[in-house]
Amino acid sequence: MKILIWLTLCGLFVHGAFAVDKDRVSVSVSVTVGVSVTLYTDVKVKQEDRAKWFYNDARISQIFRHQSMICTDVYCKERFGDRLKVDNQTGSLTITNIISTDSGLYKLQIINGDSSITEKILNVSVFDAAAEMKTKSVKEGESVTLDPGEGGKANDVMTWYFNDIRIAEITGDQSKICTDHQCDEIFRDRLKVDHQTGSLTITNIRTTDSGVYKLEIISSSSSIHRRRRSISITSVKSFSVSVIDSGLSSVQLNENQ
Repeated sequence: MKILIWLTLCGLFVHGAFAVDKDRVSVSVSVTVGVSVTLYTDVKVKQEDRAKWFYNDARISQIFRHQSMICTDVYCKERFGDRLKVDNQTGSLTITNIISTDSGLYKLQIINGDSSITEKILNVSVFDAAAEMKTKSVKEGESVTLDPGEGGKANDVMTWYFNDIRIAEITGDQSKICTDHQCDEIFRDRLKVDHQTGSLTITNIRTTDSGVYKLEIISSSSSIHRRRRSISITSVKSFSVSVIDSGLSSVQLNENQ
């Protein structure tokens, strides 16, 4: 599976000797292990431009005069091997077969022909859905609480999904539950969230509530530059919930397996 991420360089070009665009925009993306991710710049790299990609401040690729160099040092080769590709025309960076240790800050720096610099900063979070998924088994009619095991900070945004349908959102001490018709049809008045822990409780659970529940936590760090947006870090907690029909005895369950 391949994920394409478009990154618009909203450019305020400041003329002068290597003046940096102060309106750098930080983007946060979250992907699963094993996919290929392409970070698009939505620009064309001119022949006179010099484009560089950095991973956690270590340079991993460079484009100049439509020629590219990738992983020219030992650190980069050990970390990425031959899993990086760049497009000489657009400056886009592709990471194939992404792994959890590829999580971190990626920065694109373009030194334009007029000596101005434009930068784009991205926080890429890679998670292993299979390794991090917890399983829950509960009888129909009971209540179950899905606890992520960590409390949220005041500026965190926590969003719960059921089979990719958004069912709840927590921001500070405010919460929204089932804000659309589809969610309300499924869970009507049976969901509760805890603002401190981010946990989700499903009451009077039904067999149709079986499925995958995912909590996405977006944490934003503070920024000392008022015009520069903060870096966002995304983490994901997953739960697989199986609801057993209370009308089936344990003998019937064994016979049906």
